[in-house]
Amino acid sequence: MMNSTWVRNAINEINADYQRSADTHLIRLSLPAFPGIDIYLKDESTHPTGSLKHRLARSLFLYGLCNGWIKEGTTIVESSSGSTAVSEAWFAKLLGLPFIAVMPACTARRKIELIEFYGGRCHLVESAGEIYAASAQLARELNGHYMDQFTYAERATDWRGNNNIADSIFHQMQREPHPVPDYIVMSAGTGGTSATIGRYIRSQGYSTRLMVVDPENSVFLPYWQERNPTLCSPTGSRIEGIGRPRVEPSFIPDVVDEMLRVPDAASIATAHWLETRLGRRVGASTGTNMWGTLQLAARMREAGQSGSLVTLLCDSGERYLETYYNPQWVSAHIGNLTPWHAEIARLLNVD
Repeated sequence: MMNSTWVRNAINEINADYQRSADTHLIRLSLPAFPGIDIYLKDESTHPTGSLKHRLARSLFLYGLCNGWIKEGTTIVESSSGSTAVSEAWFAKLLGLPFIAVMPACTARRKIELIEFYGGRCHLVESAGEIYAASAQLARELNGHYMDQFTYAERATDWRGNNNIADSIFHQMQREPHPVPDYIVMSAGTGGTSATIGRYIRSQGYSTRLMVVDPENSVFLPYWQERNPTLCSPTGSRIEGIGRPRVEPSFIPDVVDEMLRVPDAASIATAHWLETRLGRRVGASTGTNMWGTLQLAARMREAGQSGSLVTLLCDSGERYLETYYNPQWVSAHIGNLTPWHAEIARLLNVD
């Protein structure tokens, strides 16, 4: 009885937090180079933990609690490239639960600091491919719960209603000149958000198409093309939060209409350019999203089409000052961004 009371109180605490939260903003960019084409950014950086993954963490905790996997005192273990772990550490603190994040050693230092700030502990491994086994082993040793976002993201989030980012996007678009987007552009980490958006579009009968943009070294695009679930990459993604070295169970290829490979240098150059439009820094995954959106806008312009495109601002660039906004790091790990800045200028007809 005591434990069931704790679970009820924990679920109520999470739902109360949701009620205290406002929806995230939908920002319309002014880009005269694309007349008749409206581009929007759903700003997920305004969540309490600063990223899109706040929605996922809330859903995963509710899923674990309602399934009976999380109880009073349960140690929560998660494998992550950073942002999901930050958000889960926040929710674990809300419920008074121990939390351990298993992450690659190359994870941005700011994310590690945030996890520790919320009372979590970081267990670092050498490569992205090691996080799964290490997380499962820790959960067994501690009799804890391995949250496993890469398996449960698509099923923990209710694509028909509760905590649904797609429903929010379409609601916010209602009074815009082109209320039904031609495309929604999304990158994939777990694949949970793209699954939610794709399923919602179909359930509501919208004509909107879903494009998933994929960084270098990720297997999602070849999996979408070949449907081979055994695909693996020897190298992890350099764009934190998106792209995976293996096919994740939460990535649902049949709800994706189109995919695009985005060079890592293009992602970072686009993130830098977006700072000049927004007056603040964004993460490289947002750069990936925006690069794909610009390609679609250019395609529509060439075809003489009008309409709207929506993508996501996933998190703030302040988490990446030592990496994506550090010229020395970029030069050493990514390479020369100049050609990509020039390509963005060409797309925007800027001299």
